Amino acid sequence: MKEKVNNLSILTKGLIKENPVLVLLLGTCPTLAVTSMAMNGLGMGLATTFVLIGSNIVISLLKNFIPKEVRLPSFIVIIAGFVTVVSFLLQSYVPSLYKSLGVFLSLITVNCIILARAEMFACKNKVFASILDAIGMGLGFTLALFAIGSIREILGSGTWMGITLTKDIIEPMGIFVTPAGGFFVFGCLIALVNKLTNYSISKKKAGCSACPGKDACHGSEGGC
Repeated sequence: MKEKVNNLSILTKGLIKENPVLVLLLGTCPTLAVTSMAMNGLGMGLATTFVLIGSNIVISLLKNFIPKEVRLPSFIVIIAGFVTVVSFLLQSYVPSLYKSLGVFLSLITVNCIILARAEMFACKNKVFASILDAIGMGLGFTLALFAIGSIREILGSGTWMGITLTKDIIEPMGIFVTPAGGFFVFGCLIALVNKLTNYSISKKKAGCSACPGKDACHGSEGGC
C-alpha cells in the first residue's frame, strides 16, 4: 500500500506541488518563447515529455555503468538522441508545428527540466519510478505551457487552437502575443498556483495547533 502511495506521489507531484514551470521556475525560456498560441505550447510540452520519458528510462537503466566523471556529458548525449528522434517525427508528420517551434525544439537538449530530472531522480531510482516521474513532470510542463498559450492566444488573437472565439465580443489585445504579455500571464499563473498551494498547506495545518485560543482550552473538559 505504501509503495502505491509513493508511486502516486511521484506521478502527481509535477502537476501542481512541484510544477516545473509554475513552482520550480525551470524551462522559462521555451515557456515564454513558444506560448503565443495554445497549439505551440501543447506541441512543445508533448515533445519535451517524450524526451523526458525516453531519457529517464535509458539513464535509469545505465546509471550503474556511467562513470561519474562523464555523467553530465553522457546525459546530454542520451537526451540529444531523443530530441533528434522527436525532431524527425515532427518534421515528417507535423511540419507546421516543427516550423513554429523552430530552434527551441533543438534546445530541449539542454532544457533545465530534463537535466534536473536526470541528475536528481533517474540516476538514483529504478526504471518504473523514473517513468512515473517523467510522466508527472512532463504533464505538469505541458499543462503549464498549454494554459499560458491558451490565455495569450484568446486575449491576444481572439482565437483558440485556430478557432475564432471573441469576434464581435472583445477586440484582441495584441500585447498578449508579445514578450511583455507572456511575462504578465506567466506571473499571474505563478501567483495563482502559489495562492492555491499555500491555502492547501494552511488547511492541512488547521487544528488545535493553529487555534489562537489553544492555551485557554487545553486541559478543560471537552477541550482540545
